[in-house]
Amino acid sequence: MTWDRFAIASNEERGELDSIQYFESGITKYTSIIRDKISKSASLKIDFSDEWSLFAGTSLEDIDYTQPIAKGQGRGVFSLTISDPMRYYFVLATANEKVVLSEQHLPMAGGYNFRDLGGYKTQDGRRVKWGKIFRSDDLHNLNDVDLAYLASIPLVSIVDFRSEKEMMQAPDKNPVSVKQNYPLCISPGNLMTVATSKDDLYKLSVDEADTLMKGMNTLLVTDPICIDRYRKLFSLLQNEENIPLMFHCSAGKDRTGMAVALVLSSLGVDEETILDDYLLSNSYLADKYAEYKNASPALKSLFEVKPEFLKSGLDTIKKEHSTIDAFLKNILNVDIEKMRELYLF
Repeated sequence: MTWDRFAIASNEERGELDSIQYFESGITKYTSIIRDKISKSASLKIDFSDEWSLFAGTSLEDIDYTQPIAKGQGRGVFSLTISDPMRYYFVLATANEKVVLSEQHLPMAGGYNFRDLGGYKTQDGRRVKWGKIFRSDDLHNLNDVDLAYLASIPLVSIVDFRSEKEMMQAPDKNPVSVKQNYPLCISPGNLMTVATSKDDLYKLSVDEADTLMKGMNTLLVTDPICIDRYRKLFSLLQNEENIPLMFHCSAGKDRTGMAVALVLSSLGVDEETILDDYLLSNSYLADKYAEYKNASPALKSLFEVKPEFLKSGLDTIKKEHSTIDAFLKNILNVDIEKMRELYLF
């Protein structure tokens, strides 16, 4: 994922940032940063033929434009020399274009569905800022290197949508940078609250499992407690002292998936892009739930996501509130202008 409306005009003699200009870059879809989840090593993937230079820093302000960390021409995957396990931001420059890059999928050895919401294009042509809002599955199995990476962001706040029982069974491991933890329990996202027992889940047909997941997503946007939790999430996001912020549940796909859809909607990202982002959980969680999915075809539906699951919730919002914007403003008390001021370029 890239950020193709961000271009940098630098003073060649001083190597400093003089101004920020916005334009639509043609090289965006042909470039990406890849980080190995174990070693945290970084690679640049390029699929165009021009000459290029890559600059890096632990923040956009710290990028040194006098010293590229890599140069080349043409297609390929190029290893990058950076100080692991830090989070880095990159500027890729060709003769005519410059683009900001970072990894969307965070390299967690002890996690699966850790992602940066940055880089997505909005309907008015802007982009979501990198390094501000993150989503994930549980943080229970993170190792010291994972935690050091998250601290380098630096992650400040964590919102946990899991039930008290889930939190006790798999308590989060937090990076040292975290100042605030917010337990905002959303029980309908826990499958055991919508099934009598674990055995019931194994007995479900695929159609029954699909119906269960669609019902859960509808409940997430109609149940007063769920609505209250999402309202509180947006309240936190509208306070800059809480940023960078990560929200999560156990898998990072249902309770968290709906939260992501609402956040991206508030920023003006179109529904097709939101659904594409939602479906990425299937790739990132494939290993985490392989045993369960192999045990029963119905369980595959429960541990994956389908477009119709999220759409059942979004369509319910539209039916009851006319538009998602109306739901955000009138029910979740979202200041859309402020959200876009804080999180868009």
